[in-house]
Amino acid sequence: MMALNHLLRPLLCQSLVRQVRCPLVVTSRLSAPPLCPDTTRYPAACTRLYATKKSKAKAKGQSAKVNINSALVEDIINLDEVKGDMTAVLNALKDDFTRNLSIRTSPGALDHIVVTTQDGKFPLNQLGQISMKSPQLIMVNMSSFPEATEAASRALRESSMNLNPEVDGTIIKVPVPKVTREHRENLARLAKQFSNKAKDSLRRVRSNSIAEVKKAKEGHSEDVIRLVEKQIQQLSDNIAVDIDKQLAAKTKELLG
Repeated sequence: MMALNHLLRPLLCQSLVRQVRCPLVVTSRLSAPPLCPDTTRYPAACTRLYATKKSKAKAKGQSAKVNINSALVEDIINLDEVKGDMTAVLNALKDDFTRNLSIRTSPGALDHIVVTTQDGKFPLNQLGQISMKSPQLIMVNMSSFPEATEAASRALRESSMNLNPEVDGTIIKVPVPKVTREHRENLARLAKQFSNKAKDSLRRVRSNSIAEVKKAKEGHSEDVIRLVEKQIQQLSDNIAVDIDKQLAAKTKELLG
């Protein structure tokens, strides 16, 4: 018996040492597998990916875009007409820039000055013959419509081109003003006013369109109505960006 104890004692001690160094883990079929003693490894579920600001902004921009087939919502509103009305606002702004914000005064720059007469409003070049007498003087011959001479002179004076016309019978003499820094800055301020008026007109088109959509709520789901409103807002935003681009380009042109 003593001999048997001497044989078993070393074996029992070795077993106890192994249990202390690496304790047994009792698991069942339903329990999660034990973690490996190597604590530098973690379960995949603990890993979290964070979106960058750039990816968030990109995702936000993509989700904001709406493109509805106008034929599918024609019983709610005509989106092509809405787009046409908004585009007309932009075109009117371009026309105002061309007619009223010319740095250099030339015969062509006076063509579109509107003259108000008893018979209506007409461009100056339909009432008189415009010619360049010298680099410093433009002549407007009103002999075809002499009764409109005073109205034409008033229209020239009230334009934003800093003109000071002189009437001599049916001839209107228009001295070409020097382009000063002050004049350029005045034109740039006027360009800003034109763009603000264009944005006001754009907002009216958008508001009227959305009001029309709200009237058609009956018979359509809220999701469809919301998408149509977003489409109108998107069209308005695009035109507003174009207005800002036109203003920036014109301001750069005026101020040099």
